[in-house]
Amino acid sequence: MIFHREEFPVRSRVGRCYRHGYMTTQPFGSVLTAMITPFDPDGAVDYQATWDLARFLVSTGSDGLVVCGTTGESPTLTTEEKLGMFRTVVEAVSERAVVIAGTGTYDTAESVSLTRQAAELGCDAVMAVTPYYNKPPQEGLYRHFTAIADASDLPVLVYNIPGRTSRLIEVDTLARLSRHERIVATKDAVEDVEFTRRTLEAVDEPFAVYSGQDSFTLPLMELGAVGIVSVASHLVGKQIASLTEAIRDKDLETAREIHQRLTPLFEALFVEPNPMPLKGALDEVWGPVGDPRLPLIPAQPETVQAVLNTLEAAQAA
Repeated sequence: MIFHREEFPVRSRVGRCYRHGYMTTQPFGSVLTAMITPFDPDGAVDYQATWDLARFLVSTGSDGLVVCGTTGESPTLTTEEKLGMFRTVVEAVSERAVVIAGTGTYDTAESVSLTRQAAELGCDAVMAVTPYYNKPPQEGLYRHFTAIADASDLPVLVYNIPGRTSRLIEVDTLARLSRHERIVATKDAVEDVEFTRRTLEAVDEPFAVYSGQDSFTLPLMELGAVGIVSVASHLVGKQIASLTEAIRDKDLETAREIHQRLTPLFEALFVEPNPMPLKGALDEVWGPVGDPRLPLIPAQPETVQAVLNTLEAAQAA
């Protein structure tokens, strides 16, 4: 199936964001898309494509967009480019979806500054990844995330991905963080169901857990996670939304069927480092989004074809 941007009207947003007074066990909805950053042929950020993609994602099932996260190649973006991305996505979908700004870095002062600027630009929340490379102790992690939460009135989604950062936010630390009024959720990409179970038991309500990987959406939501921060939703957003709805409705037979159909696509999207395969596939089925920035490179043609080969079955889910 080939997507055409103009064929997808933007749907009406349901509910209000946390900052505007809406608070449930799903502070940001069920399906959050970890949005890519489009580049033009010269390698500059393509803000028109960003606008178009944001609207497309919201029209195909996303309750919120995470801007300038890992999938958005945040380590290669300048501060001005990040602010430009935040501004563009807010302008594109601000009344239709939650806009979550990726403001976390390995520098607490820089993360605090980005968080304040994201708030000024009208973002609804921020996501803060575990500081990478410098390997802070748990007390350092606690102070880092607390400083970010204290920097503005925006709710904070804490991103726990030890496979990329080499540092795990331990359950006890998450429990401490959950007591902060603005630290409302974690994106759990630990790849350990038992860790997630212990997290859910330890944190204070209404702190929420989101799956940080598409392939873990079903098992983590069965435990009590409230949704997914998805990569695959760029391509199968409606199907991801149907999956989360089936799990919430306790229709596990339908959920497992959808999950099974989507799994080959989930796997194909990570044959090479994210977002290389995704960008290659989007170029084919949606429109030009540009090559990744170095040190990432374009995915191999056979990898892109593998994604496309799984897409038709996934869209039938």
